[in-house]
Amino acid sequence: MTSRWKRLLLISRFGHPEMLESIVIVIFILITALAGYYFRLLTFSGSIAAFIVGAATGWGFGFYGLLVLGFFFASSSFWSKFKSHRKETFENKHAKGSRRDWQQVAANGGTAAIASIFYLLNPSQVWLIAFLIGLAAANSDTWASEIGSLSKKPPISMRTWKPIETGTSGAVSILGTIAALSGSFAIGLLSFMLFSVSLQEALLIGIFGFAGNLIDSILGAFFQAEYKCLVCNANIEKTEHCGQPASLVKGRRFADNDFVNFFSGLASALVGMLLYIVLT
Repeated sequence: MTSRWKRLLLISRFGHPEMLESIVIVIFILITALAGYYFRLLTFSGSIAAFIVGAATGWGFGFYGLLVLGFFFASSSFWSKFKSHRKETFENKHAKGSRRDWQQVAANGGTAAIASIFYLLNPSQVWLIAFLIGLAAANSDTWASEIGSLSKKPPISMRTWKPIETGTSGAVSILGTIAALSGSFAIGLLSFMLFSVSLQEALLIGIFGFAGNLIDSILGAFFQAEYKCLVCNANIEKTEHCGQPASLVKGRRFADNDFVNFFSGLASALVGMLLYIVLT
């Protein structure tokens, strides 16, 4: 059967081939979101948000876009579970556990989803760069947090430049910095392999992805909300601890970890996108 007749057969059975591709993308994303919920990587709200982010990505950048998004999700989930027993202590400081809810999914994938929608409205390389930087920033920050927490030496606070407890937002370590660079440039390399992205553009993606992690650390040190438990005196990111409301000791109440993650990814993508426009 010739390719022309195959195309006509597809149209007669399923409609236009682009519509068939959209249906396949939706089914693939739905299965992935349900799998994330089944394997306790996502909460129910997180799986819904993952479906929305995936749908925007798939319709905007097709299967290659989904591959980059999937790489971020799979790798971040792997590092989250890697030696998780060693992370239980500092995870108690944070408001949420390793299962991602809709706010965490939106914080990490929101910039990519926004860029995908704008690409649908105006197919331009600029939005592809923004999409990839957003995911590079999210990957950089996640790898830094999950791998850096395994460092044998305590991290350094970017506010006081003194050693601080592992798991504290706004702290950096050598291992975490290496992980952040690796996570960012992994997305840059994947972009170079899958898309019509030059080596210079891939370097731009890697650099600004890492910049997103730096912005996240700075905001975490100076702006993110931190609380003190009035019962055990522990410094935490939760509004409640030991069954009692905690007292705000630093930052702004609305600036939780999800807000900082989203803002840092969006900021790095916007600045990287503007530099790309200027250079081209």
